[in-house]
Amino acid sequence: MTESWVNSAERIGADLHLELPGPGGRRAALTRALREAVRSGRLAPGTRLPPYRSLAADLGVARNTVADAYAELVAEGWLTARQGSGTRVAERTEPLRHAARTPVKAPARARGPRHDLRQGTPDASAFPRAAWSACYRRALQAAPSEAFGPGDPAGRRELREALAEYLARARGVRTDPDRIVVCSGFAHALRLLFGQGAGGVLRGPLGVEAYGLEFHRGVLATAGVQTVPLPLDEHGARVDVLGRERAVLLTPAHQFPTGGPLHPERRAAVIDWARARGTVVLEDDYDGEFRYDRRPVGALQGLDPERVIHVGSVSKSLSPALRLGWMVLPQRYVSPVLAAKGEREGWASVLDQLALAEFIVSGSYDRHVRRMRQRYRRRRDRLVAALSVHAPQVEVTGIAAGLHAVLRLPPGTEPSVVKAAAWQGVALDGLAAFRHPQAEPTAGDGLVVGYASAAEHAYGAALEALCGVLPPG
Repeated sequence: MTESWVNSAERIGADLHLELPGPGGRRAALTRALREAVRSGRLAPGTRLPPYRSLAADLGVARNTVADAYAELVAEGWLTARQGSGTRVAERTEPLRHAARTPVKAPARARGPRHDLRQGTPDASAFPRAAWSACYRRALQAAPSEAFGPGDPAGRRELREALAEYLARARGVRTDPDRIVVCSGFAHALRLLFGQGAGGVLRGPLGVEAYGLEFHRGVLATAGVQTVPLPLDEHGARVDVLGRERAVLLTPAHQFPTGGPLHPERRAAVIDWARARGTVVLEDDYDGEFRYDRRPVGALQGLDPERVIHVGSVSKSLSPALRLGWMVLPQRYVSPVLAAKGEREGWASVLDQLALAEFIVSGSYDRHVRRMRQRYRRRRDRLVAALSVHAPQVEVTGIAAGLHAVLRLPPGTEPSVVKAAAWQGVALDGLAAFRHPQAEPTAGDGLVVGYASAAEHAYGAALEALCGVLPPG
């Protein structure tokens, strides 16, 4: 902000909303309106008032009317006027206090948990602020003027090109920029794909894994989509029981929340099913970048780009606060999805899209993911080590990838352990919270423990508190 701009703003003055009655007595009406604005506190002490000519033009009155009103209020002590400082509300002026009013107390803030071991969120303290700021500045400086107009509903070309290269290299996705549509996350993708009633791009019934996020099931239910649970076993979803569903939603790289990838034979089988039925598989690649003790599992989309809709986001790898995701679509769905989204980008910030494109192209995204992969692996190892010492009777599963682990509990103990954890200020989830209402409780009793969300300095205390609420062997 330049000094000349500031000086210009000072000369022009701030906007001032005043309501005056009709013709007649304009000076008296203006004086009363200004006095009441100061008395009520709407004009705070020290506020600089507009120059005579500016306020006169705004109100449609003569300049002398404003000058006389200002002079009267200066004489009364409501305002001060000094050469070079303009006319301001007097510093000693205080708003009228109404003794009869009962002060309204601000609502008490709900205290958060002492120890956060919830799944689904990365370590917020690890957001790469410096690298992101640098990329944001570079993207902003290089952005063409048209980037500041109405956004393309498909998303900025720069980001779609960067995503096409990154997803091909890191996730084995086969696509091009014209088949990528930017969205604000997985839930937004579901809303675009299923819409409301019969107007969506896709329709139910939709096959879903027996255990998954209730929030996503809620989005689908709101859209009128019937969901049919698929049983789970050690090889992932039982896709062999798929029948007349019109689509299926899977987490093939790392089943959420039980853990483990979809078995290769089942990956091939679900593609065969989609081809035979002329339908599509929705692939939720929610944490595909984070693997530790296994070889990378490529995207299911790579087996058949025309039968898989690949959906990803930065909510786990960077931050859910960015609200940026993407859909990699079969060609036949691109136009319908864009029609559902509308003529303009109304969800994902164009400037954030440009920054993310620069973040990917510059290599900052790869560096951040590798750094966080190492950090989360150390956290996972600390969790496993703490349990082996303090709760060796508890089996830990689903730890080869992702941001959470499943702690297997004796039958019938999950509700009491979840309650005990809450009493001790430990935030976590039980497996039952993720079960489809129509599914059998085949996963048994367990806890879903996130090892990413707690800050680094608080993680040790969180593990100690966790071990303290687990049932004895």
